[in-house]
Amino acid sequence: MSEQLALLPAYLTGHVQLTLVALLLGTAISVPLGIVATRVRWLEQVVLGVAGIIQTIPSLALLAIMVPLLAALQVQSIGYLPAIIGLTLYSTLPILRNTVIGIAGVDPAYTEAARGVGMTERQQLWRVELPLAMPVIVAGLRTSSVWVVGMATLSTPVGATSLGNYIFAGLQTRNYTAVMVGCVAAALLAQLLDGLVRALEQGVRLHRRAPVAAALSVLAALYLFAGVTLVRPLLAGDAARQVVVGSKGFTEQYILSEIVSGQVTAETGLGTTLIQSLGSTVAFDALRSGDLDVYVDYSGTIWATILRREATTENRSEVLGGVERELAADYGVHVVGALGFENTYALAMRSADVRALGLRRISDLIPHAARLVFGGDYEFFGRPEWVSLQERYGLAFAERRTMDPSLMYQAVAQGDVDVISAFSTDGRIAALDLTLLEDDRGAVPPYDAVLLVSDRLMREQPEVVTALQVLVGTIDADRMRAMNLSVDADGLTPRAVAEEFLAGR
Repeated sequence: MSEQLALLPAYLTGHVQLTLVALLLGTAISVPLGIVATRVRWLEQVVLGVAGIIQTIPSLALLAIMVPLLAALQVQSIGYLPAIIGLTLYSTLPILRNTVIGIAGVDPAYTEAARGVGMTERQQLWRVELPLAMPVIVAGLRTSSVWVVGMATLSTPVGATSLGNYIFAGLQTRNYTAVMVGCVAAALLAQLLDGLVRALEQGVRLHRRAPVAAALSVLAALYLFAGVTLVRPLLAGDAARQVVVGSKGFTEQYILSEIVSGQVTAETGLGTTLIQSLGSTVAFDALRSGDLDVYVDYSGTIWATILRREATTENRSEVLGGVERELAADYGVHVVGALGFENTYALAMRSADVRALGLRRISDLIPHAARLVFGGDYEFFGRPEWVSLQERYGLAFAERRTMDPSLMYQAVAQGDVDVISAFSTDGRIAALDLTLLEDDRGAVPPYDAVLLVSDRLMREQPEVVTALQVLVGTIDADRMRAMNLSVDADGLTPRAVAEEFLAGR
């Protein structure tokens, strides 16, 4: 618990920054737009329709969409900016809708009286309509604040620090203490903001100045804190720039990012910043744009997803050579080298079921597939490997279920699904007594773990690349599997495992 609480200030600060700035921007956009919509009637349905469409986009997808869009504009594609844009868009509907409803719901008698005493349109708005509509508008802000606090936890996969770091990393490493801390902290923050906005709403509705002043004072203090913590890193300038190390969202990647970070610091003395739990394409796009400096990817992922090649099991060295050449030539991304192990997609089942059905290879599974339930991670059913498996084996399962990778292994062990798309070096395969089926028809390409660096790092900090070259060929599959198991089964932190590896190398 102490380790998790030590992370709380940074994670909570990031969450507060995202939430408060998104609410401020959302209010600044929604209230004026709502006012205009009540004056230009045809505009009302347009703006409410657009806001409604934004709400129908799944929140994680909305955040992820920001990454390639910003990369195309050659601005920061991961981290704070894409998260704040997505959160701001998501916050607008409740405030916008309540602004329109609140102003439209003002009793016509009041507006007639205002015109009767000679008020202009502007005076009528500021002195009559907005004060009467304010409780309804503030109620919309209250709804939006709770939504944004919850959605901000999903900013982690686009590289923004938030309480979601607890939740994503905790689920992947089976650290339920971390998950609990993240959930409780997010719930308390939501309750705090909801209470403040509720006090503001009641004070405005009942015309009581004390609750309004108290709520505004606390909100002002929170905004001051968010502003100072946001501006301070910007004032530090380039002199404080650290090497940015990324990782995807599973145990092995957390360990490898800690190893890379520790190696860079030990060999160069430079500080590092870890951005973890990124999506596959998010991490690559960020490296390509220079927002990430280094992360570990897999040759098969690059081959099939980035280079759009057909899944193949041709010679591993040929795949590695092709990946290295094409990334450098077409994407400005450089391969430092392979770490020494392969973590490929593989089909896994309970060992007892494998023995009962007499299975050894994936082709043995074909006559049984129609009675089995298949579980895959978020990406798997959209990846070329799944298409290749279907084409080469003709697998037709009774049901397909998409689930979080952290829950997938437990699901097959408990019998909730029968087959999963496992990762071959995952420590939970041994811990949960699972068996991998041989890919006898070569549907899945080689998946060598490779160190990738940005063009900026290669040009500007070659000493970092030299430090990373020391890691090439130093981790075999057994060593990686043992390190994963230390986290997944023994409860060690990825950092502790990485430190032990670096100390014993």
